[in-house]
Amino acid sequence: MTKSTAELRSGLRLMAVHAHPDDESSKGAATLARYASEGAEVLVCTMTGGERGDVLNPAMDRPEVWADLPRLRRAEMERAREILGVQQRFMGFTDSGLPRNGEALPDGCFALEPLEDAARPLVEAMRSFRPHVVVTYDENGGYPHPDHIKTYQVSAEAFAAAGDPKRYPGTGEPWQPLKLYYTLAFSKAYFQAIYDAMTAAGLDSPHGEVLKELADVEEKWQITTQVECAEWFPTRLRALLAHETQVNPDGPERSCPLDVEQRAWPTEDYHLARSYVETTLPEDDLFAGIEPGTEADAR
Repeated sequence: MTKSTAELRSGLRLMAVHAHPDDESSKGAATLARYASEGAEVLVCTMTGGERGDVLNPAMDRPEVWADLPRLRRAEMERAREILGVQQRFMGFTDSGLPRNGEALPDGCFALEPLEDAARPLVEAMRSFRPHVVVTYDENGGYPHPDHIKTYQVSAEAFAAAGDPKRYPGTGEPWQPLKLYYTLAFSKAYFQAIYDAMTAAGLDSPHGEVLKELADVEEKWQITTQVECAEWFPTRLRALLAHETQVNPDGPERSCPLDVEQRAWPTEDYHLARSYVETTLPEDDLFAGIEPGTEADAR
């Protein structure tokens, strides 16, 4: 008997750990939507409320929006969550902002939290949700925002500690996730493919300038896993645009037509950083090597 699409991932659980509302929609959102549609349980853990974010949409750049930004960002997150079809939890920390010109980080912000304090709610979330797979950023945070770097640190700490009964007492029964991935949302190869496809279609592409900026940048992490999810690119775009204070719908980042991107680069890409199950690289599935009910003998 053939399983329906909604039963393919039944019993499997994926956790994506992000720094701010909107990060889940700009980094790996189509993957989340695909797995949720196939029956997996998907949870987004958002470390901060995005309180110190900018207003990047010119249409929203108004005093009343700035004054209400903390509430608006939570409302945007709820709309994006519904569009993606996933669960979501805020981990309760305060956005650090992006200091400029040597500015100090603000007191009480997420990036200044001691590691164990910052990781504790994520350990608790891992132990209650019991994910098989965790997706987060690399050690540079994907880009060097202090909250993204801290998110990597707490994700690595929680992944290592959640299965250890001696660590973080009072946060639930131990559970060891099986695989840890870094999201590689924007590689040189991706930008090259989009630039080539737009140029071939007779379209002006801003990605040529991006490629010039990246020319001397050495990419540290190899793409090990590419998840086919072009069908969910429209869902990803709708979720991203739900974060209307954070996204300029007419910005150059959205200059590539969806159908062109779907043909040129139909995957979202990841680096497998740690695994307690056997798998063969390259992969096309974050759950490769995992069956429902699989648990790690990690200790």
